[in-house]
Amino acid sequence: NYRIKKWVTMPVKVGKAMRNNELRGPTAIDTDIIPSDSEHVFAQEALYQEAMMRYHCAILEMRTKLEVLSKDMTVRYRRNPIEFIESRLKKPSSIARKLKKMGLEVTVDNMTQHLSDIAGIRVLCAYIDDIYEIARMLARQKDVKIITVKDYIKTPKDNGYRSYHLIVEIPVYFSDKVRPVRCEIQIRTIAMDFWASLEHKIYYKFEGNAPEYISKDLQECAKMVSELDDKMLSLNEAIQECIAQQDKDQIRMNEELMNDVCRDVLGNNKEYKDSKVQEKVTEIVT
Repeated sequence: NYRIKKWVTMPVKVGKAMRNNELRGPTAIDTDIIPSDSEHVFAQEALYQEAMMRYHCAILEMRTKLEVLSKDMTVRYRRNPIEFIESRLKKPSSIARKLKKMGLEVTVDNMTQHLSDIAGIRVLCAYIDDIYEIARMLARQKDVKIITVKDYIKTPKDNGYRSYHLIVEIPVYFSDKVRPVRCEIQIRTIAMDFWASLEHKIYYKFEGNAPEYISKDLQECAKMVSELDDKMLSLNEAIQECIAQQDKDQIRMNEELMNDVCRDVLGNNKEYKDSKVQEKVTEIVT
């Protein structure tokens, strides 16, 4: 007989604006799900808690990077490709189950060496183009090492799942050393996330054996979601073209107004026409 200490899941709030994006600590242990032969993991409790602390800190680092990009895009370009940021730490039961499925002994060493998705971040965007732009911005950062890329948008899974997955490695600065920590980043549109959430619930409801007609309906929904994303992207491009044209029209109107003012001040004469005032007006209004 052995005893497993049950820990209480504690939410760590990242910010008021991130209403539903709370980071939950690596503490909930379900004794009914954990394999009975994995108790030695919890005998290494100190090592386990230290490892999960590192993954927790990696999430904080990556969230900060993404939130900085979000602020920068909002201020400089008047639009923000990032709609929401969600994060999670993989539950002990899921870690144990995945290691067993890989045919590995459930140990802290195997957990840190063979699993790259213990720390996970999900970024939700409005449009497909935003997904690739965010991925490019992350790849340009010198301290972000891209380990693997899986593009399920260009090549969806058989069940219709679409998303863009990155495994990255970032340096995390602790009190005594710098340690590289891996983190999984999933970037998808809001529509993709809606479909994935529904599919996830159905998968667990039927324990991976959903009726054939439900699987087919899900695949049909995935096609509709793909068409919706394409349509919304086209609509956004049309809107941006209209805005750009309005900006050009406004610049032309401002230039004409400034020229009228200058004529009133300098007079409609050859000196004004030959001067560089008109060039300066154009430079100011554009």
